Amino acid sequence: MLSLINVALRRGTELLFEDVSFTITKGKKVGLIGANGAGKTSLFKLILGELDSDLGEVDYPAATRIAHLAQEVPGTSQAAIEYVLAGDDRLTAIEEALVAAEREERYVEIAELHDRLANIDGYTARARAEQLLVGLGFMESEFAQPLSSFSGGWRIRLNLARTLMAPSDLLLLDEPTNHLDLDAILWLSDWIKRYQGTMLLISHDREFLDESVDSIAYLHRKRIEIFTGNYSQFERIKAERLAEQQSNYEKQQREIRHMQDFISRFRYKASKARQAQSRIKALERMELIAPAHIDSPFRFEIPASDRVSTPLLSLDRATLGYGDVAVLQGVRVSLEPGDRIGLLGHNGAGKSTLVKTLRGELSLLDGERTEGQNLTVGYFSQHQVDELDLGGTALSHIAALDDKLPEQVIRNFLGGFDFQGDKVKAPVGTFSGGEKARLALAIVAHSRPNLLLMDEPTNHLDMDMRQALTVALQDFDGAIVLISHDRHLLANSVDEFLLVHAGRVESFKGDLEDYRKRVLGDSRLTSTEPSSLKADRSNTAAPKATSKRSDARALGNRQTQQLKSELGGIEKRLTRLTRKLAEIESSLASNELYTEGGGGADLQSLLREQVSLKEEIEGLEEDWLRKSEALEQGTGSTT
Repeated sequence: MLSLINVALRRGTELLFEDVSFTITKGKKVGLIGANGAGKTSLFKLILGELDSDLGEVDYPAATRIAHLAQEVPGTSQAAIEYVLAGDDRLTAIEEALVAAEREERYVEIAELHDRLANIDGYTARARAEQLLVGLGFMESEFAQPLSSFSGGWRIRLNLARTLMAPSDLLLLDEPTNHLDLDAILWLSDWIKRYQGTMLLISHDREFLDESVDSIAYLHRKRIEIFTGNYSQFERIKAERLAEQQSNYEKQQREIRHMQDFISRFRYKASKARQAQSRIKALERMELIAPAHIDSPFRFEIPASDRVSTPLLSLDRATLGYGDVAVLQGVRVSLEPGDRIGLLGHNGAGKSTLVKTLRGELSLLDGERTEGQNLTVGYFSQHQVDELDLGGTALSHIAALDDKLPEQVIRNFLGGFDFQGDKVKAPVGTFSGGEKARLALAIVAHSRPNLLLMDEPTNHLDMDMRQALTVALQDFDGAIVLISHDRHLLANSVDEFLLVHAGRVESFKGDLEDYRKRVLGDSRLTSTEPSSLKADRSNTAAPKATSKRSDARALGNRQTQQLKSELGGIEKRLTRLTRKLAEIESSLASNELYTEGGGGADLQSLLREQVSLKEEIEGLEEDWLRKSEALEQGTGSTT
């Protein structure tokens, strides 16, 4: 289907890759991965004929129909649905010929054109185009709107719909998820599974790659190597290779020891079996992922403020919106230290509205917003990225936060975000999208927040930076509210989900797989009738005794939920304290601490903190056991 034979490619003076040879057979779906700047998009342009190779050749059958995702959409008056339909050039040509034939009353030709239209399934084209638009998040009322009325991100979605509408043997998708929300990404991965052609996909979203591809093409050190399997399988192979060479694997072990400790304490307790099993699975995955990113240039953390309040921030019976337009109503959210919350919901449901209101950027239309005395918010969004001073430098942005910091300290800090050497003094206006996002994250990290509000932080970030951000969020001791279409980041950074839907904010009890079923139309999860209405209709003739039992059951359920919430809070604190204890004990194991002149006050401080942490952990474990027993007894009495 597609072959590269001894290909070398330069852009300017830079050699992107050389002596590259591989063949992709018909029907294969290949994920193209590599660091930003490795040459992924240039390879697409080479296949499309927009670039010429310096050596070698690109070969595919002459009749191959190629569809590719363009990055720009003209701001014209053409209707959105017509723009998408025009992706099928055969359909456009036949319809134009039909108009001409009907105008001139060429009846034989009209009949032939209708046959051709039927042969390409043209009569269902509009319905298929509408399905594409709905799947990508457009409302029916927007189908007839002109292209010029849509923002840049929504125009990219229109380009994607147009690309998917085009009949193709080879589909080239360059970062199709960058401007999609999670709902649209789930829909797109389902569409790709049903695509019958050959596909090359550039993406930094590991879960999306896992669902969409059966091979990986890895651009690394000016070579392209093909691996059979999805991204997780590739990562496993890469990890095994690196594990043979790397000597500093111990850096990754602290988190693993912490998870093993939780497992050893709780895996045999019936009420904790599910949580322990989830950590066992996460641990298995972490042991594979960690060495695969050992050569990453990113090493940073997000330190939390030492001062906290309980709660940090709360909304009570709040109405959120813009001007006089309410987007969310009856919102009750209380953020405690250590809470880690992911927001779910389709684009436009109000997730960003909620985050902006929590930040204080939007005023409440009604209700109360209460800040803790020691609240310190770290906020990341694309809006923050766009507000960077393009004439400034990475160095000047951090220096502006604390003008007393020595330059070398700032350089060391920025080095963790891979701003090295002269790059720290380069104008921000010359940065790529990924570099700007990394600088915005560095600014957030430097602020030492106790509440992180993050709205799509992974846009434009490559695999290594996403993994570094995941690790940093795992180690962050403050509270987190996260919007992200990156399911790996969500699954490994938050403990609970809130669903923003139909003007409300509610707890979502399932996991991301449950949410996938909901989005893709699982009947068990997408009932159009609220459960409360069903209960009302079925119980109208019930005797009073049944009503009393229902009231008792409801009370028991509320008590159960309260206990579960308290247990969740204890577990989060145990997780953080156990991690800190492991770090202190690792420091105490250092030989340097006990050499002459190496101990002193530091040794005494570490020993005191070790004793204090052990006592606190012991107290929390006892509290956890008491509440677990109460939960088990309560569950037994109400079932």
